Amino acid sequence: MTYQIVTDSTTDLSDDYVAAHDVLMLGLTVTIDQKTYQTVGSARLTSDVLLAKMAEGAQPVSSQINVGQFSEVFKSLVQDGKDVLYLGFSSGLSGTFQSAEMAKQLVQEELPSAKIALVDTLAAASGEGYLIREAIKYRDQGATLEEVTAAIQDLIPRLRSWVMADDLYHLARGGRITKAAATVGTLVNIKPLIDVDPSGKLRQVGRIRGKKKALKTLIDKTLTAIDPAYPTILVGYSGEIDVAELVKADLLQSDLVEEVILTPLGPTIATHTGTGTIAIFSIGKSNRS
Repeated sequence: MTYQIVTDSTTDLSDDYVAAHDVLMLGLTVTIDQKTYQTVGSARLTSDVLLAKMAEGAQPVSSQINVGQFSEVFKSLVQDGKDVLYLGFSSGLSGTFQSAEMAKQLVQEELPSAKIALVDTLAAASGEGYLIREAIKYRDQGATLEEVTAAIQDLIPRLRSWVMADDLYHLARGGRITKAAATVGTLVNIKPLIDVDPSGKLRQVGRIRGKKKALKTLIDKTLTAIDPAYPTILVGYSGEIDVAELVKADLLQSDLVEEVILTPLGPTIATHTGTGTIAIFSIGKSNRS
């Protein structure tokens, strides 16, 4: 029996990429001024449109994929003779993965032979996307569902996610930092350094004065930990591709790095970061702590 890789739009993989690699991507939604937008498909909300609306004062809200959506997709795939491998958005950041767990239970109650593997990536944005890319490689090399699942679970704790947010207001609005910290940080040009902890939650791990110095810190932390067996780095950005290009150039100066892939942060993530965020994703030699 074949298996279908399923994920969600927080991976920041393009529709063209997932279509070309036979991945089924489900979309979270974003609501702006009481209008709800999809984040997948031809009519999807793009990050450029979202950021423009935010610059005008909009305060978007993202919503998770619900149990019914997952149930419908899982059941359809199983009835089509396929096993399911769902690689999902961090349970530390969204209830989406819990919805998938409930949907799996419902489908298996109706179809006891259904084989549905769920993997909590404990990641977001192109960190989650990095794991999808690796899963695709394993699948295309002929790995079984169980082998792919085991390989990704080995990579998850070694995934490094380093983030610098330029616009502190939206982090405060989402409860990621306090409003007081956002106000003070903005006044004195303080940039918070954020990573994803072992439980898949965002945490502030430092504060650096000045954007240039903050970005250098992210680059240094990435290169210090990187596993030479994984010389590809993904860089996510919101709105400032010129800054992302500079980060890419700096990373490529290292002998440890063979490829840097730039990806715009999708609307679900950009809702919580605003413009000017840079995130660097890599696989480390050891588990993150």
